Amino acid sequence: MNLNNLGVTKEQLVEEAGKARSKAYVPYSGFAVGAVVLDAAGELHHGCNVENAAYGPTNCAERTALFRAIADGRQAGEFKAVAVIGDTDHPIAPCGICRQVLAELCEPDMPVILANLRGDTRVTTVSELLPGAFTSRDLNK
Repeated sequence: MNLNNLGVTKEQLVEEAGKARSKAYVPYSGFAVGAVVLDAAGELHHGCNVENAAYGPTNCAERTALFRAIADGRQAGEFKAVAVIGDTDHPIAPCGICRQVLAELCEPDMPVILANLRGDTRVTTVSELLPGAFTSRDLNK
């Protein structure tokens, strides 16, 4: 896991995730989360959580950022880092569904920067978040 070759700092990515967090639609929980995905071209794709009264259709910040990047024309495997931030006592971590989407769209060694509003951060990788992930390799015979 190498953060030195990203073209942006960990702190800049966390700051951008914070900007995305400010746009969250969270009328039910009040728990805003922001994420940013850095692609291979150096572009940032912001995402925030978007709640729904039916709860099931709610979308997390990490998935919103990744899906936005795909909608913007990026391809799976083109992502260089993701940062996520929330108002937690420890650096926030993606939910299980987001971990699976990260495993689908990102390389296993891609850095994932976890942060909270207190300035605490932790850097991990996609494979550390979801060891033994089910991926497209499992579908190939």
